[in-house]
Amino acid sequence: MVGADVLDVARDAVMTTLLVAMPLMLVSMIVGLVISLFQALTSIQEQTLIFVPKILAMFAAMLLALPFMGSLMDGFMNRILARIIGG
Repeated sequence: MVGADVLDVARDAVMTTLLVAMPLMLVSMIVGLVISLFQALTSIQEQTLIFVPKILAMFAAMLLALPFMGSLMDGFMNRILARIIGG
């Protein structure tokens, strides 16, 4: 394996990681923004208010995005195995 192959595998790994993490990060960011806006509008400054809705939203998003995330990781593993078999 030459340097270019290592860079290709590393780039593919980073892109796969970003794509797998993106749905949960977006949901977390949107829920955090909505709750922060709600706290600012109602003058409620409770720091623990954000955790339960964010955890529930991320759990629901994970259930919905799990097939997508699994197929991305499966494709990455197949590409890695093809490189190993191909030499």
